[in-house]
Amino acid sequence: MKNYTKELEDLFIGFMIKDGELYVRCQNIINSEFFSGKNRDIVDMIIEYSDKYKVLPTVEQIKATHGVNVDLENVDVARHSEWFLDEFQEFSKYKSLEKAILTSAEDIEKGNYDLVEKRVKEASEVGLPKNLGVDYFEDPEARLMLLKDSNGQNSTGWKTLDDKLFGGFNKGELNIFAGGSGSGKSLFLQNLSLNWALAGLNVVYVTFELSEELVGMRLDTMLTGTPSKDIFKNLEDVNLKVKMAGKKAGNLQITYMGSGSNANSLKAFLKEYEIQTGIKADALVIDYMDLMMPNDRRVSPSDLFVKDKYVSEEMRSLAKDLNVLFVTASQLNRASVEEVEFDHSHISGGISKINTADNVMGIYTSGPMRERGQYQLQFMKTRSSSGVGTRINLKFDQSTLRITDFTEEELEQHESRSDQIYDSLSNLNKTSNVSKPLQSDPEDHDFIAKGASLQKLIKKLS
Repeated sequence: MKNYTKELEDLFIGFMIKDGELYVRCQNIINSEFFSGKNRDIVDMIIEYSDKYKVLPTVEQIKATHGVNVDLENVDVARHSEWFLDEFQEFSKYKSLEKAILTSAEDIEKGNYDLVEKRVKEASEVGLPKNLGVDYFEDPEARLMLLKDSNGQNSTGWKTLDDKLFGGFNKGELNIFAGGSGSGKSLFLQNLSLNWALAGLNVVYVTFELSEELVGMRLDTMLTGTPSKDIFKNLEDVNLKVKMAGKKAGNLQITYMGSGSNANSLKAFLKEYEIQTGIKADALVIDYMDLMMPNDRRVSPSDLFVKDKYVSEEMRSLAKDLNVLFVTASQLNRASVEEVEFDHSHISGGISKINTADNVMGIYTSGPMRERGQYQLQFMKTRSSSGVGTRINLKFDQSTLRITDFTEEELEQHESRSDQIYDSLSNLNKTSNVSKPLQSDPEDHDFIAKGASLQKLIKKLS
């Protein structure tokens, strides 16, 4: 272990005083607490003086104030500036880690390991900026190919959804399906997990409500096309189909965790999963995020805004650190029950999740829509496309629980029906002041007569 002596501290101060540019380059990691004795006071003076007067103090000012001679004769900035930057960065990181460990003794005794981990992680990230980013004009093709190859556009298995998101979801993003109770949040997450697994990705599906066996049975129904009520009647056939599909698919791991788990719990599980199986997860699906807690247990569960803010930020950070696809679900509040057009105010817990998320899609359906085998996704937020405010329709098979795209023919029929109903409503508006009854089919007349709420619904479908 390197011994950071007073003489080395003196040399660091000499480099800072002699070259203002060096001081500016390392300004973000300078901390007077890392120095000892009078050197601590000198560094405090340098920081305060430069902030106030926009120049560095002279050696004469430092001597007059603190009685210390700063030696500049042995400071060769021209030849050793890179050495100084490397050494000072290591010095700052070491001192930062040392401080984090020493100040964590009380938290370790109390069992606040999450705070200790946070301090140590922040200390280990101390350093000078090395990555200058991307020169926009230099090589556009290489820049775009890097985006495509490194983290971009993993298909969801639903072309209509992919089209709105310019190809699908990206690794490191926070993607949320939002819906009311019983709206199909778990169905969407399970269908998406199966889509990814069949595409060859290794998926970890974490459930906080349903048992592992029930989730597995739903997936059996989706994969084999065997209705849930007939699974046990056709057990051998289901067993064979699942095993045959598994030979060509990626891995799909289903695990149950208790409500109140946090990002650290998931991180520990994924590491253990990788060690025991040798499989690194490509995608993490959480059913669902509202049931999680922040790493810092001191946050009150009753303060939904703060709780959701921390959970969403920690989960997005986890997805970024592990470089995985991440999808979860969130509850819509009571105000959304009678609505056909969702907005940010309908998200349970408030705007904090929306601010952090990359893509948020509201799940809308109704009794008649379910009977017709239809779900609608409303794009409440999309970070990488212009899809906000638009919507898509997906096909739902009630017997197999499978969610798929409509065929072009089915989509044309649906759009034609929506146009007819919308035209009827337009005629109703034009003749609203006329006493003559509408000349239309009785069934259509009853449908149209529902008024303003129906017009909202038709607008949604058109």
